Amino acid sequence: MTSRRESLVWLAAAAPALSALSATPARAADAPVRMVATEFPPYTGSALPGGGVACEITRAALHQAGRSMTLTFRPWARALLEFQRGDHDGVIGAWRSVERERTMRFPQPLGILNQVGFMARADRRRRIDDLAALRDLRIGVVNGYANPPRFEAANLPVEGAVDDLANLRKLLAGRVDLALIDKGVGAHLLETHLRGSAGQLVWLEPSVSEVPLYTVFSKVRPEGERFAVALSRGIGDLQGSGKLAMLLQQGARWQ
Repeated sequence: MTSRRESLVWLAAAAPALSALSATPARAADAPVRMVATEFPPYTGSALPGGGVACEITRAALHQAGRSMTLTFRPWARALLEFQRGDHDGVIGAWRSVERERTMRFPQPLGILNQVGFMARADRRRRIDDLAALRDLRIGVVNGYANPPRFEAANLPVEGAVDDLANLRKLLAGRVDLALIDKGVGAHLLETHLRGSAGQLVWLEPSVSEVPLYTVFSKVRPEGERFAVALSRGIGDLQGSGKLAMLLQQGARWQ
């Protein structure tokens, strides 16, 4: 998962669509690819249909390449530890970094962009393209999150919250002027926990940062390259057929 959360329903029911994704069956001789993810709704989550849009795309892409998969959910730190010791073949929902490239193999991205930026009250919109102009505002952030470098470099006054839901509630109450949040997470919370207040909050363009989301495999175990090639081939097939766009429309409509 992303470094923004140790642990973060939006998806439409996708099972009928997935049943028609490919006529290519997973080869019986190949053991399922063992995947792990963490709680980061709406991208990944044990309570989401299919495990969330990132898991749906990974499953569909592997199926296109003739592979099946199993899926386990763990807290982020535990997921990485178990992956590193070989309990899982891959991790669904990771951001790319130089440090991670030392041990992780990054195939083609999933087509999902984590857009981190600001939400505001609908009656208090303002321009946010120049971060330096926001120094007179109270910016709500979540304690412990790794915020975008551009945001950190602006050195803006911040007020912490325990999680994204608490941050948006502070924004609704006028206790902060803006809330820094992932766009998909904000959309998911407005669709679920804050449905009655959805019309009171808006996403402001442009985003502060956009980071592609990946499913990764081991760079130190020999099967990692084989799985990465299979996933990239499957994602390419999904793109060519239009099925990737369909899955993104179902599960990441905020993009």
